[in-house]
Amino acid sequence: MNVTFQTQIEREGGRSMDVNQVNDKPHAVCMAFPAQGHITPMLKLAKLLHCNGFHITFVNNEHNHKRLLKSRGPNSLDGLPDFRFEAIPDGLPVTDDTDANQHIPSVCESTAKYCLVPFRNLLYRLNDRTFSPKVPPVSCVVSDGCMQFTLDATEKFGIPNLQFLTHSACGFLCYAQHRVLAEKGLTPLKDSSYLTNGYLETTIDWIPGMKNIRLKDLPTFVRTTDPDDIMVSFVRSHMERSSRASAIILNTFESFEQEVLDALTTMFPPIYAIGPLHLLANNLIADDRLNSIASPDTDDSESTIFPPEFLSETKDRGMLASWCPQEQILKHPAIGVFVSHMGWNSILESVSCGVPLLCWPFIAEQQTNCWFACNKWGIGMEINGDVKRDQVGQLIIELMEGERGREMKKKAMEWKKKGEEAASSGGSSCRNFKNLLADILLVQKKEIKSRKQIKTLEAWIGGLDSGQEKKSSPLAPYKQITNDTLNYVGSNLWKEQSAFTE
Repeated sequence: MNVTFQTQIEREGGRSMDVNQVNDKPHAVCMAFPAQGHITPMLKLAKLLHCNGFHITFVNNEHNHKRLLKSRGPNSLDGLPDFRFEAIPDGLPVTDDTDANQHIPSVCESTAKYCLVPFRNLLYRLNDRTFSPKVPPVSCVVSDGCMQFTLDATEKFGIPNLQFLTHSACGFLCYAQHRVLAEKGLTPLKDSSYLTNGYLETTIDWIPGMKNIRLKDLPTFVRTTDPDDIMVSFVRSHMERSSRASAIILNTFESFEQEVLDALTTMFPPIYAIGPLHLLANNLIADDRLNSIASPDTDDSESTIFPPEFLSETKDRGMLASWCPQEQILKHPAIGVFVSHMGWNSILESVSCGVPLLCWPFIAEQQTNCWFACNKWGIGMEINGDVKRDQVGQLIIELMEGERGREMKKKAMEWKKKGEEAASSGGSSCRNFKNLLADILLVQKKEIKSRKQIKTLEAWIGGLDSGQEKKSSPLAPYKQITNDTLNYVGSNLWKEQSAFTE
């Protein structure tokens, strides 16, 4: 079947898509986790899908939807005719303080409990021709890996669920070990003294690609003393339910985490490594209008949390800003080292710019990312947990001027080249992204074919009921079958159709 996607220019020129074009166009619903480090890469992925012919519905929770409207203006989320924004409630109390960040454990717990019904209702509405006559039926859901409730919804509709993990592959593999760690009695901790008595220096050797990694280098949820900890329960559920996904998308590139990716491939559904996503997006997104969708304005205002004396003291040797274009700054030739909390987006941006890392991890898999940067990738030094000014100064001098620093700079430039190669035409990530598109469109093509077959079958059944036999019936060889058999075939095909149109 040939499917022609109308360009944005044609739409704006007044040429409207006919019903068949609308119905045949793939439609991805992107469900983001309500945290900036998750929304940013999901938005990049959504834009990549859009520029490859997809209709996009991008879903935030209501709190972040309001934050974006407040910061960017009332029309900032108008999007394009085929790139729309929606919002669903997350079950947390509504607040007028949209500047406040939400408490992550509370968000995790609340979204798991309360988001299924509103998300399912959204899918119903998007698939209902009465409410959305110019919106194609939903082809797939691209869900943040933390939004596991989407799996229940997509299973009801019979559509693919692609889990997009915005953290590292190594972090994901560590999360997958949590049940084994508990079975071996390594977590939860017996009491709080285990945080400081050297217990966290215990090494483990069974995780692929992480020989002799320490407990302290695993995601921080292993440090709990509470077996019913909210985040522990959330991680376990996340791992157990991930096997139900149609596929898993990772923002990494093969050579960067090859051994870990090989291990994950044996444990989970098909995995597509398509990172560094920002490089892939830079290479593949040509429509400038997409770059303005929900993008933050540059803001060079000074932070208000520092007293005037501090700002005055540092004004000639530093700058404080409430927001900055991090990737652009890291590209500047004056940047010698990046002090980072080791969030995955920051690591990929630093690597793609060839900048070594001074690692200061705080939470979740940031500790694991730090261990890899220092021990596997050769691009980082770790700040001791008991942070002192002299120690930080010495590390910066070593990174900027010392022999180890020169070696790390060389290694960072090597990874920069490999990341660029992965995201370039013919590179592993570009190839994996094209394979992902092909697989989604293959399912879409089968769904369209099924819908058309169902309509033909329904028409033929209607013809039999009225005594008017159709000459070109798809069931022509079986004209003598009993009414019971015919009804059975018709009802089962209708069930298949309902998965697409409920």
